[in-house]
Amino acid sequence: MTQELLSQLPLFSDGVNLTEQELIACQTHSHVIVDRKTRSKAALSGHRASLIKGRGMEFAEVRHYQNGDDVRSIDWRVTARTGVAHTKLFVEERERPIILLVDLSHSLYFGSTLLLQAVQAAHLASTLAWSAVKHGDKLGALIASETTHLELKPRSRRQGMLQLCSGLIDVHQKQLNQFDNLPQDPDHIYKACQRLQRIAKPGSLVWIITDGQHFNQQCLAPLTELKRHCDIGAFVITDPLRQGTLALPKQFAFPVRDGKQQLTLTRESYQAWLTGQQATQQQFIDLMKQLKVQPKFIDAANPLSAQLEIIR
Repeated sequence: MTQELLSQLPLFSDGVNLTEQELIACQTHSHVIVDRKTRSKAALSGHRASLIKGRGMEFAEVRHYQNGDDVRSIDWRVTARTGVAHTKLFVEERERPIILLVDLSHSLYFGSTLLLQAVQAAHLASTLAWSAVKHGDKLGALIASETTHLELKPRSRRQGMLQLCSGLIDVHQKQLNQFDNLPQDPDHIYKACQRLQRIAKPGSLVWIITDGQHFNQQCLAPLTELKRHCDIGAFVITDPLRQGTLALPKQFAFPVRDGKQQLTLTRESYQAWLTGQQATQQQFIDLMKQLKVQPKFIDAANPLSAQLEIIR
């Protein structure tokens, strides 16, 4: 890596490994993300469907039953124990859970210019997470790889952020250490989509962060079910060599590790490889279109600080 590129690396980052310091430093980027919560107007009714996909109701307290209370809210256990009718009171949940599906498959351990795509995915996940903390939302995540499905249930503020940082660093390091014995599980992202349904409560905002290489049509069913009760957004982490935007010499021979494959790309073989990469990415874009989700693209060749307009 040239001195010029080294000067572009994000704070505390070497482009390959992950540290707690660089994920904490992503907090400085979170100010660009607007609060997506919408205040509920429960007292108003009308003919239009609500834009809020159903916040949950959180238990508040038990009190004596009063005339007019909904009999379905009677707490029968307390009533039986005391001999006096009691009813449960609930309040609307004000914190919106933010759930991150972070794809750390081996295909993201690719970087032709500045950062591994996996490192950029972690930076983006941390930025979105810091924004959730800033806006007072609960934060949860599912970090998925060929060998690991780390489920982090939504937790409030700093607790949610700490568990995410720890999880990203742990899974990332395991992936870096497994390249000599890569496991094969072609359904690991499909299984992650199924698990996502258990983590994401109604009303959650779900962000998918991926390179799109392992999503297939099988993932549509669980994601469709998820979208009935949650909002979904998606980010595709790209690399210029995989996008065909990297300036290349007339003749070259690049050693490339693409998942389990060790390749040497030449001028003659590069175009066929590139066509395959772009076709797989397009499958993910088409999948998102079926969900009426417009993916945003984040380039691993540039620091996230230079792409903040995209995540605004």
